[in-house]
Amino acid sequence: MQDGKLKGKLKMTVRKPAVAGQFYGASAAECLEEIRQCLPTEPPAAELPSPVIGAMVPHAGWIFSGDLAALAFQAVRQTNPDVDTFVIFGAAHRYLDSTAAVYNRGAWETPLGLAAIDEPLAADIIDLGGRTDPQAHRDEHSIEVQIPFIQHLFPKAKIVPIIVPVAGFDPQFGTRIGEMLSQLKDKHVVCIASTDLTHYGPRYGFCPEGVGPSALQWASEVNDMQFIDLALRMETDKIVAEAMHKGNACGPAAVATLTSTVRAIGRSHGVLLAHTTSNDVLLNRFNQTSDESVGYAAIVY
Repeated sequence: MQDGKLKGKLKMTVRKPAVAGQFYGASAAECLEEIRQCLPTEPPAAELPSPVIGAMVPHAGWIFSGDLAALAFQAVRQTNPDVDTFVIFGAAHRYLDSTAAVYNRGAWETPLGLAAIDEPLAADIIDLGGRTDPQAHRDEHSIEVQIPFIQHLFPKAKIVPIIVPVAGFDPQFGTRIGEMLSQLKDKHVVCIASTDLTHYGPRYGFCPEGVGPSALQWASEVNDMQFIDLALRMETDKIVAEAMHKGNACGPAAVATLTSTVRAIGRSHGVLLAHTTSNDVLLNRFNQTSDESVGYAAIVY
């Protein structure tokens, strides 16, 4: 937690939490307990890249997707413990502009304290094609729900939050970021993309296979996996179009930006750590089922 000096000078530049008490615990004690419950108790079965320089994580309430987000962040810590900055590409649920929105100054507050913005790196990214727009982040949850994991596992790390919209998506934006990051000699940066997968069911207005168990199975085993496979193969040029056509991700531009970034740094493929759905969680934790389901996956690069 980076409080101390920050609290005194960042009164006008602190982004307050929008979904604390809804998506995750409202107090520090609640937040820490939930993080401890989410963190894996065993190392991942998959062979991890060394070091992990990027990850795709979900952004639902922690009770549904926190385990997968924690799995990815723990994989980063296992192979890359001295991260200086996390660049976080978030989904655009409310932001309607066509240029990536960078939160470039100050800090983000969570129940665990303040996470400082890496202002020089944010400025460099803006020069590569982003725009300064802190207000775009005010109510967006896709990045916020990642910050407490970073604060707990990487207490000295700074952040650069970036909302990446589908409209006007620039496939070279991530390439330019990756080329810039690959030249850094004195800073360890990890890039994160935040997305959920297929939102299936009447509530979401997406039921191409009808309703019921077989439809939810299709959403998970077919529709989700088609997006996951593209993310694993890092097919930046297909990821956004796939999601727009098949409705299998809400943050495809964030993922496409991540894959182009890590490809420019030298990665050639991702590693799937886990894939589940909200319906799986309902069944396993509460012995309940639903006609609706949202997919979640954790991938590292």
